[in-house]
Amino acid sequence: MSIITEETVVHENRNSATTGTIQIVSFRLADETFGVAITKVREIILMCDITRIPQTPHYVKGLINLRSTVIPVVDLRALFGMAEGDQSDDSRIMVLQVGTKTVGIVVDGVDEVLRISKEEIAPPPPTVASLGHEYLDGLVRLEDQLLILLDIDKILGQEEEALTAAMMGG
Repeated sequence: MSIITEETVVHENRNSATTGTIQIVSFRLADETFGVAITKVREIILMCDITRIPQTPHYVKGLINLRSTVIPVVDLRALFGMAEGDQSDDSRIMVLQVGTKTVGIVVDGVDEVLRISKEEIAPPPPTVASLGHEYLDGLVRLEDQLLILLDIDKILGQEEEALTAAMMGG
C-alpha cells in the first residue's frame, strides 16, 4: 500500500492575523470543494483494495487494512446522496480521527492545505438550515469557488456506533 508523499501546499491569507487561523485540508467530491480541519486528518493514502462487508449501509464501502489496523471506509458521495463517480488517479482515502475511532473516507481528490482566518468562515445561510446545516462548520469564499467546511465528527459520529456494530459483527 502506498502512502502519498507529495509536497503539501499551504496558502496563507496575508489579511488574516496569525492568531485565530485554522488549517483546512480541502478536497473534491464531484464539482464541489469541501474541507475538514487538519487536526482530524491522520493521513491521506492512495486508493487500495477495499473489502466489502455484506449488510452494511449503502455508503459504507467496506474495510481496509492499514498497517495491521482495520479501518471502515465511507463513500462521502453516497452519504451525501450524490451520483456515484468513477475512481480516477486523483481518488484518495482520507484517514480521519472521528471521536475515538479511525475512519477512512473516499474523495475524488485532495487539493491543498489552506490556512484560513476564523473571520473568513461564514455561517451557513438560513436557506440550508433544513438541508443538514448541522453538519456544516461554515462556508469559506476562495478566489474562484466556495469551500464547504464540514464537521466530520457530526457527519460520521452519528453513524459511529451503528457502523462499528455492523462492521465488527457487534
